[in-house]
Amino acid sequence: MKKLTIFSIFLTHLFANEIDKEITTQAVLFFLFFIMITILVIYFAAKKTKTAKDFYTAGGGITGVQNGLAISGDYMSAASFLGISGLVYLNGFDGLIYSVGFLVGWPVILFLIAEQLRNLGRYTFADVASYRLKQTPIRILAAFGSIATVVLYLIAQMVGSGKLIEILFGIPYTFSVIIVGVIMVFYVAFGGMLASTWVQIIKAFLLLFGATFMAIVIMQKVDFSFETLFTLAANVKGDHQILSSGLLVNDPISILSLGLALMLGTAGLPHILMRFFTVANAKEARKSVFYATSLIGYFYILTFIIGFGAIVLVGKNPTYFNLVLGELIGGNNMAAIYLSHAIGGDLFLGFIAAVTFTTILAVVSGLTLAGASAISHDLFARVIAKDRVTRLKEVQVLRYAAIVIGLISILLGIVFEHQNIAFIVGLAFAIAASANFPILFLSIYWEGLTTKRAVVGGVVGLAAVLILIVLGPVVWGEVIHNDRSRAIFPYEYPAIFTVPLAFFTTWLFSKLDKSKRAKLEKEAFRGQFVRSQTGIGAKGVVYF
Repeated sequence: MKKLTIFSIFLTHLFANEIDKEITTQAVLFFLFFIMITILVIYFAAKKTKTAKDFYTAGGGITGVQNGLAISGDYMSAASFLGISGLVYLNGFDGLIYSVGFLVGWPVILFLIAEQLRNLGRYTFADVASYRLKQTPIRILAAFGSIATVVLYLIAQMVGSGKLIEILFGIPYTFSVIIVGVIMVFYVAFGGMLASTWVQIIKAFLLLFGATFMAIVIMQKVDFSFETLFTLAANVKGDHQILSSGLLVNDPISILSLGLALMLGTAGLPHILMRFFTVANAKEARKSVFYATSLIGYFYILTFIIGFGAIVLVGKNPTYFNLVLGELIGGNNMAAIYLSHAIGGDLFLGFIAAVTFTTILAVVSGLTLAGASAISHDLFARVIAKDRVTRLKEVQVLRYAAIVIGLISILLGIVFEHQNIAFIVGLAFAIAASANFPILFLSIYWEGLTTKRAVVGGVVGLAAVLILIVLGPVVWGEVIHNDRSRAIFPYEYPAIFTVPLAFFTTWLFSKLDKSKRAKLEKEAFRGQFVRSQTGIGAKGVVYF
């Protein structure tokens, strides 16, 4: 890998000789090229983004195909590309549990959520959850659930991006996180949903192209035989257990719990749900899910091939290893990056590195927009201002909220530098599945849901998942006592307990609520149901 001398000298001077990594000319040039493209996208998007509807939903003018590409871009994050291929590289077939869990969440969205979400909501999923219930408590609950999910997801993205840039370009970790934070705030504050959508579309095309090329080259080297690929990988590892299960998750409860969190958590992620408000009608929403599911499924097949290909082409190459530690430089998450170099040299490495960085920026901008929308639309406009605020003021608050979330993300990204990223992502999905999904699902389909009991169920689900994670093997065992056997709660993944608890608590207390208000809220369900199924009938939000 060639060093970019001038750039290296500048950074070395700037950071007082903190840099000891190689910087490839190609990587830097690709990086700058893609950053310029995204800045142009933001410039043109900003010229068209004037109203609150433009900021939140891109004016509702995104087609189903475009939205499907944008949603797949949200899901084809650096965590998916680097993380899943890294898990396959390390654990073989067991690494697919995350991709299967992510993918099977989409039928849930397609058949249960997408159309109803589009017909009932305007900007955020709290619009749907509070449609026939009391606005203030439901919006506060939904907003805090959204913000908690977004912040935890952002921590994982910020840590991953900081490490990626540090390793690829030799830029110190802290400065890498600051770069990502500043750019993502710029994306959201000026471009809004329109810029985020088009950056995701561009990124999806580039990442699919790069991953497809890598998979084709890998399969060509093994005569397009999966049997040969698997055999070679097992021989390199010296362990045929990578062709079976049990290396990553080895007990039924953990498997079911992780799968439940990933499947239902998908239908509770605020930055994914927001995208269904960008299309014109329910038909386009269905089309969005169809294209997103197809592209995401195809992408996960590619990461599977890339993971096994990395075992074969990278696993025995000392160029990519820290020989003292006996592991890949930068950890197993860098397997796909090193594979790109093994396949296409510095030029292709530069391309993949730049696309990966663009991937991170696109995902964190979408997450930031979702978190900022929860603050500006749900908390400020509806709860604090009681809907007596101009849309211009609401957009201004959204921009300020984006800056605040960006600063918090930068700070937490620096603080959590050495934490387990997969665990943080799992926590975000567990919160989405335990706190967001039950309330959203029941508000759409169950007439017995009442305001007080929705709040009780949501709070119980959120509190339970946080408590069990703290008492589990990772936090209570490794972090506090450095001994997993001392954990009070024996499982890393609590969703199998917390999701049913949230549903049961909501159902139980709703049955016990005999108040006059509860009766009115149940009656209001009929008008909501008509609109959720057809998009016509009851108009506006039902206030009590």
